[in-house]
Amino acid sequence: MNSSIRVFKFGGASVKTADGIRNLAKILKDNASRLVVVVSAMGKTTNALERMLDEYLQGNVNNSELSNLKNFHFDIASELFADSNHVVFQKLNSAFGKMMVFMELNKSTDYNFCYDQLVSFGEILSTIIISEYLCSEGVSNKWIDIRKVLRSDENYREGNIDFNVSLNQCVETFSFEGTSLYITQGFVAGTSSGTTTTLGREGSDYTAAILANLLNANDVTIWKDVEGVLNADPKIFSDTVRLNTVSFKEAIELAYCGAQIIHPKTIKPLQNKKIPLFVKSFVNPNGVGTKIVETEERFDYPPVLIQKTDQVLISLTPKDFSFVIEDCLSKIFAVLYQHRVKANLVQSSAISFSICVDNEEHFLPGAINDLRNDYSVRYNKNLKLLTIRHYTQDKINELVGDRIVFFEQKTRSTARYVISC
Repeated sequence: MNSSIRVFKFGGASVKTADGIRNLAKILKDNASRLVVVVSAMGKTTNALERMLDEYLQGNVNNSELSNLKNFHFDIASELFADSNHVVFQKLNSAFGKMMVFMELNKSTDYNFCYDQLVSFGEILSTIIISEYLCSEGVSNKWIDIRKVLRSDENYREGNIDFNVSLNQCVETFSFEGTSLYITQGFVAGTSSGTTTTLGREGSDYTAAILANLLNANDVTIWKDVEGVLNADPKIFSDTVRLNTVSFKEAIELAYCGAQIIHPKTIKPLQNKKIPLFVKSFVNPNGVGTKIVETEERFDYPPVLIQKTDQVLISLTPKDFSFVIEDCLSKIFAVLYQHRVKANLVQSSAISFSICVDNEEHFLPGAINDLRNDYSVRYNKNLKLLTIRHYTQDKINELVGDRIVFFEQKTRSTARYVISC
């Protein structure tokens, strides 16, 4: 392993068009020295694959989503490759053929298993096109199937990486013998039995962090459509500002609260080896961006705004009116864990417990049904969870205003509100 290794990660927004891929190639031409590049699925491909999966599980194999998805990728490839006989089209056809074979032969109806086998193809397709385009532009590279490198357990949709096994495979695979540039997939991993797992929605950031950790990389750069880490999503809030430097601790807090800057699991593998993380704009590659590092320095952050939509507030009361104490709480969280329902915010009183969660249609109904065995369950849908890190009263007044507040929590640095839309 060599400390000069760098890891780049490009998200779906950066490669959603042929021009985006050309721009990626330009960035890599300037940096293609001992570089591992992790790429997400193109544009909204993951969303399309999720819709395709829903159709498939309803018994519709030859569905419109699959046809649209194929046209989308072939159209981009056709813009990049003038030769209709280029090998890229054969490789794309092979990948789509493997998807069809799975759907024809698979007997499982388990949503999580089927999700990982199908939705993971988004990253396979994007990296095939990008690797071949780089070759056509004179940028030598090696395409890697990350499913054969990162070893995961069979916890589908939330795969847990075996770092010991993956370390040996990483060192052997990314040896930089005969190439200075690797192209591989984010979000996915492989099991010892040969099936595919995914690492959680938006998990490509996490893949980049894992590879950086295992390869003792010098740094990681995540390329986004904004000029770094902003204090709010510019699609939702106005007058956003870029944060020059963010501590690992602050980044973890922001990710926990739901900030979309990085995947929540990304920081730990980097912090453990003090590997800095840069967030930069693929639109303006020469921009300053944001640096996320291990530091004890205190920064004067502006209010940082995070909004999660499509939230459900669930209120539980024991049917026997017993106190909500340790034993009761452990049972509640055991049910939530069993159904993979993650708590975004919790609050309890003597005989009631409230939890704000994502409206996950495949997991939440089962959890609610199980909770009803011991609790009276009430819930409200279509809510927002607003978080204000480093809040001021003026900012709270501005954002909360006269909206209905279902409940709020405040600490010294964070104010959180479950509010009406």
